Amino acid sequence: MKREILFSMESPYRDTFRIRGYRFGEGEQTLAIVGAMRGDEIQQQYICSQLVRELSDLENQGKLALDHQILIIPSANPFSMNIGKRFWAMDNTDINRMFPGYNLGETTQRIAAGLFEAIKDFKYGIQLASFYVPGNFIPHIRIQKTGYEDIETAKLFGMPYVSLRKPKPFDTTLLNYNWQIWECKAYSLYSGQNDEISSPEAASAIKTVLHFMQRLGLVNQPKRPIADYNSIVVDEEELVSAVTPTAGIFKRVRNAGDIVQKGDVLARIIDPYEGHVKSEIISPVDGVIFFSHNKALCLQNTPLFKIYAE
Repeated sequence: MKREILFSMESPYRDTFRIRGYRFGEGEQTLAIVGAMRGDEIQQQYICSQLVRELSDLENQGKLALDHQILIIPSANPFSMNIGKRFWAMDNTDINRMFPGYNLGETTQRIAAGLFEAIKDFKYGIQLASFYVPGNFIPHIRIQKTGYEDIETAKLFGMPYVSLRKPKPFDTTLLNYNWQIWECKAYSLYSGQNDEISSPEAASAIKTVLHFMQRLGLVNQPKRPIADYNSIVVDEEELVSAVTPTAGIFKRVRNAGDIVQKGDVLARIIDPYEGHVKSEIISPVDGVIFFSHNKALCLQNTPLFKIYAE
């Protein structure tokens, strides 16, 4: 393993900003894994740190393919994580909305440019991502529909679901989108949590990545192989939303991954002053909860659940 500083930038107020990378093997630039780009992506950084530990052990045992490079970047935004902010502290901009970056631009544009320069030529890319609205997903692989997406390779992760998203204009500045434009087979892995560690979901994500690496021939013998799934491909445009008609305190009844039937109560919205139930959120279809809101408050007309109707 080689420890590297992939990008650095002097700061007038804090220590030098650094993006650290951990490189395994030599030869073809095969797989890059990017963890936290936002300050609340604790689970994503934790998963990357555990992958560094796992690959170090596998390398010592001679179980990594030496003619392929694997690069792991646990965090691309340590400053925001250190002060507990989701986005860049000075201007509240999102590094994951700045790709491919601009090395003479604003701070987050420069960070994105430095990161992208280090990873753009890899054949495969995995981003441990979080969604732009608060909530929990059922663990899955997500791909932007750019015309370059490779769905069959996504199935090699062995996850139950592969989600396809038709990019909106603001999605064209995402890492996943730009990786694909630069001919990288890019996938976003959603592990279910952000700002807290969920050990079962983190362990599952680690096994999933190792399983994918075994399928690519990068790992000769994974420590903890996982069961295969016949992955279901889900178009996000087909997910059915359950929307709240009113604002209030959100009291969740069902969670991401739960199987529900039409008419089941998914959540209750509580009046924050008088304590009574203002409304119940009812499942509009039979299916599996793909996404669920996870904050204590909700606003009117907010999609609180997204359901995959099987």
